[in-house]
Amino acid sequence: MFIISRLLCALIITISTVASATAVNGDYYSVNYEPTGREGGLQIGVTHTLWVPEKARQIRGIIIHQHGCGVGACKSGETAAYDVHWQALAAKWDCALLGPSYRQSAEQSCRLWCDPRNGSADVLVNSLKKLAHDAEHPEIATAPWCLWGHSGGGFWSSLLQMQYPERIVSIWFQSGTAYGYWKKGETQAPVIPKAAMQVPMMANPGLKEKEHERFHVAWDYSLAMFSDYRKQGAPIAFTPDPATGHDTGDSRYLAIAFFDTTLKMRLPKKIGGSLRLIDQNKAYLVSPDSTAPVPAAKYESDILKASWLPDKEYARKWSEFVRTGVVGDNTPPPPVTMVTARATADGIHVSWKADADFESGIRQFVILRNGKEVGRLPQTLPKKPYRNLYQGKTYGDTPVAGFPKPEFLDPAGKSSDKYNIVSINSAGLESE
Repeated sequence: MFIISRLLCALIITISTVASATAVNGDYYSVNYEPTGREGGLQIGVTHTLWVPEKARQIRGIIIHQHGCGVGACKSGETAAYDVHWQALAAKWDCALLGPSYRQSAEQSCRLWCDPRNGSADVLVNSLKKLAHDAEHPEIATAPWCLWGHSGGGFWSSLLQMQYPERIVSIWFQSGTAYGYWKKGETQAPVIPKAAMQVPMMANPGLKEKEHERFHVAWDYSLAMFSDYRKQGAPIAFTPDPATGHDTGDSRYLAIAFFDTTLKMRLPKKIGGSLRLIDQNKAYLVSPDSTAPVPAAKYESDILKASWLPDKEYARKWSEFVRTGVVGDNTPPPPVTMVTARATADGIHVSWKADADFESGIRQFVILRNGKEVGRLPQTLPKKPYRNLYQGKTYGDTPVAGFPKPEFLDPAGKSSDKYNIVSINSAGLESE
């Protein structure tokens, strides 16, 4: 329940519903909160944007994609819920996708929001209640969470874990955790409940952070957290990315696989039930100096020093990722559907819908007129060290603002022409 003082706080809520541009149709809802101006209340304003898949009769979970610290990171969070690749994961498990975006100024400390005890945890819970009402999915208010957090978002996730362990399916710590800060006394240490050590976790710093003057703490604290939690029997793996520093690189291809695996293992059979516990006897284990996981039953060293991996297929992907920084894909993306061509004064307007390739997302579309290529979307791809996606990808793993819609104008087209669209995934494979 909100207590609103005219002088000290303001709460502004706006709701919008927009049809998704992908074949996985869905609706968007948003709720906006301003700072309360009181101790213990929200210190920095935030907008929560929620995508709900249209075909989901009941929402089984919430995938929370939490940005990091700073003005740029906060801005990038505005597009998180619009990412068609993360939407594909959400839709597979009848989950919603939540993208928080804090309005931190350059002068403000990130701790004002990334420490959930400063009001951001309470706002999350209340936001989901409001969004549940507006989406007409009351189960959203109590659905379990998958937490993905980059940098300050990882800091936030590590503390939220201690407040709501029974509600968290799994956590991906992308170059961030509060663990080392509370161990050094730089932030208040939380009480660590037993249930928090039953949450599956991946600690994913970039190798280039290890010796970095500023970001070495992301490496150091991730490794320390892994070592401590694993000693307590927690299902966690240290998952260094050999290709990156503090940026997110191509980690999404392993993170999405991790959530896919843990959602399958942990979601309750019935809405409102308790999360299922992980059976670690069926896991794969790997020592910190190895990239070759083995079944837990065959692991011969100290299991409480080994990285935990949930199953054989995920262990294979993990091994490839920590060696190369990528996860391979040899399957083509789904075919493009619902291609329509409409004559306009400026030419033929072509539009379509396309499912994101679950393993690799969508890099580009090829537009064919009568079997011959007449354009691409986007027309050119930026030169980046990581895989391109047609929506673009920010430092914090979200679509670039102003990403293109799946449509194309052919000024030389005719009403009698036949159009086809080919989808190319980020691994370079084409749809049929």
